[in-house]
Amino acid sequence: MKSRNTNLREVYVWELPVRFYHWTNALCIITLCITGFIIANPPAIMNETEATFTFWFGKVRFIHFVTAFVFFFNFLYRLYWGFVGNRYARWDNFIPLKKKQWKEFWEVLMVDIWMIRNKPVDSIGHNTLAALSYLALFVAFMFQSITGFALYSDMSKSLLPKLFGWVVPLLGGDLMVRQIHHAATWFFIVFVIAHIYIVAYHDYIERRGITSSMIGGWKFIEEDVAKAEENEQ
Repeated sequence: MKSRNTNLREVYVWELPVRFYHWTNALCIITLCITGFIIANPPAIMNETEATFTFWFGKVRFIHFVTAFVFFFNFLYRLYWGFVGNRYARWDNFIPLKKKQWKEFWEVLMVDIWMIRNKPVDSIGHNTLAALSYLALFVAFMFQSITGFALYSDMSKSLLPKLFGWVVPLLGGDLMVRQIHHAATWFFIVFVIAHIYIVAYHDYIERRGITSSMIGGWKFIEEDVAKAEENEQ
């Protein structure tokens, strides 16, 4: 039987609003990618029934639009929580303005990317490299939302899409915006693949309960690391 002779402390890292945002966002991204690819290249399904009873493509578009609204307001909710949440959720974690954060950034590069060190970086929340990648993801969220609502503005009577109607002529027309919106989808696909791999990797190497922490909120942190973080507060 194997056991770990290390003093660990349970640290409540991810609050319920952050976990709710994460899983809602994950479900939205999956749904939007699937329906988006169908809209971009609909399969040629032919049948002999009346079109009124086989409005499958309209249903796909409806699911895409409704999910887009959920995705957008869930994102706004996360922006708000970045100001009122705990220290691991706030925006100063995502914008590296401190010397310590940049030092951690290079340490993570050497361990995770270049693999020239094998000592795990002691981060309770997001490390700096992860935080910067999430910041880029948030920018991509906003860009994808704006271009998506811009495409929807011509056919929608809702106020929100109409607010972004100016984006279409700015970016060169409906076809160009559609191509940009479709191409940006691949950023999310690549990010999700990398995200799952890195989380699984760290969960296996560090054994801190990274995966389960996004379900229950708690991580298992070495006592000395937890105390050092407490002293900095």
